[in-house]
Amino acid sequence: MSLPTLRQILELPAFAGATLLSGQAKLETHIAWVHVAEVLDVSRLLSGGELLLSTGLELSRTTPEARTAYVHSLVEVGVAGLALELVHWLPEVPDEMLQTARILQFPILAFRTEVRFADLTRAAHERILRPGADREEPLLEALLEALVETGRDRSFLLRQLGTVLNLPSRPRSTLLTTLEALLDSQFNIAETARKLGVRRQSIYYRLEQLKGMLGDLDSPERRLGLWVALELLKR
Repeated sequence: MSLPTLRQILELPAFAGATLLSGQAKLETHIAWVHVAEVLDVSRLLSGGELLLSTGLELSRTTPEARTAYVHSLVEVGVAGLALELVHWLPEVPDEMLQTARILQFPILAFRTEVRFADLTRAAHERILRPGADREEPLLEALLEALVETGRDRSFLLRQLGTVLNLPSRPRSTLLTTLEALLDSQFNIAETARKLGVRRQSIYYRLEQLKGMLGDLDSPERRLGLWVALELLKR
């Protein structure tokens, strides 16, 4: 599968409000996935090629030295770029972060108006799963059709969502809707709560239910399988 470059991701309509502040020489870096991440030690969870999205909450609360170390940690694990929403917590990218990023040629993007991270991740992931813009059929659609045509759709659904599918209609619908919103927001609790119009505590409770029934929800492969399963249910 041919992954899109950072330049191609920035050309998506959802990213129209982004300004590239550093790392112009890395526009041809390939993007493997997009993550929403506020914690400063996120690098230990990454494998390289990710574009990170952040509101800057934790960055606004820490020291200049910690912010510089944060940029270095992202570069060391091969993160492809960092997109910051400069609205609620940071009015600007801190000078020490921007200077470090420019020295290391690390891409930092800025959104100066509020954006929906769910829209950004959905647009980027659809592009990542579509090997070429000139293909007539998106990869996801081809995968869904292949599962149905080979009769493996039911076993795939049971393998990914089995325990949830066995629930009564109401809790089943609630948990599947919550799971889809969590996947859209890269498991950002606040974003999911806003999208569903419920309290964060409700999302935490539902997430614990989902983990209890489905097990591991953290790996990219697992999340991709769940996303495909949810799309399969809509057919």
